[in-house]
Amino acid sequence: MADVKRRDFLGMALGGVAGVGAIAALVAMKKTWDPLPSVVSAGFTTVDVTGMQEGEIRDTQWRGKPVYIMKKKAGDSISPARDFQLGDSYYCIGIKICTHLGCIPNWKSNEEIFHCPCHGGQFTGDGVNIAGTPPPRPFDIPPFVIKGDTTLVLGESGVEYEAMLKASSNA
Repeated sequence: MADVKRRDFLGMALGGVAGVGAIAALVAMKKTWDPLPSVVSAGFTTVDVTGMQEGEIRDTQWRGKPVYIMKKKAGDSISPARDFQLGDSYYCIGIKICTHLGCIPNWKSNEEIFHCPCHGGQFTGDGVNIAGTPPPRPFDIPPFVIKGDTTLVLGESGVEYEAMLKASSNA
C-alpha cells in the first residue's frame, strides 16, 4: 500500500466531504423545485356529466376557479370554438370569471345569460361576451380531455380542447 501522507489524507477527506455536501445540496434544491403532491393533485378535476338534462348547468371548481358545464338543448346552435360533443349530446364549458374585472357572473335561467352583478357584464350560455357590455372577450375555456362516454378531466389538454382552440383562432 502506498504511503499516504497526512496532508494528502486531509485533502482527500475534505474533497469527499465537499462532494457529499454538494450532492446533498443538489437533492435539496430538486425537492424544493418539485411541486408538492397536493399541488399536483389540485391541477386535475374529474367531472361526470351522467344524468345532465338539456339546458342544465353544472358548476364545479378547477384550480380554485369556478367552472360551468352546460348540456346544450336540441336545436341550439353549435359553435366549434365553444362547444364539444360527448356521446350524442353537445356541451359547452367555461371558467365562470368575468373577463372585465374578474367577478363571478350569475346564471339567469329565464334570460339564458350569465350576468355580472358588479358592472352589468353579460355572456351568452356559450360564454361569449354580449356586445355593448363591459367584458372585452368571452369566458376562458379550461383545458380538458374526455375520458369514456361521460367523464371530463379538467386540467389536461385533449383532442376536443385543441380543436376548440384551433376553431377559435380561425374565427
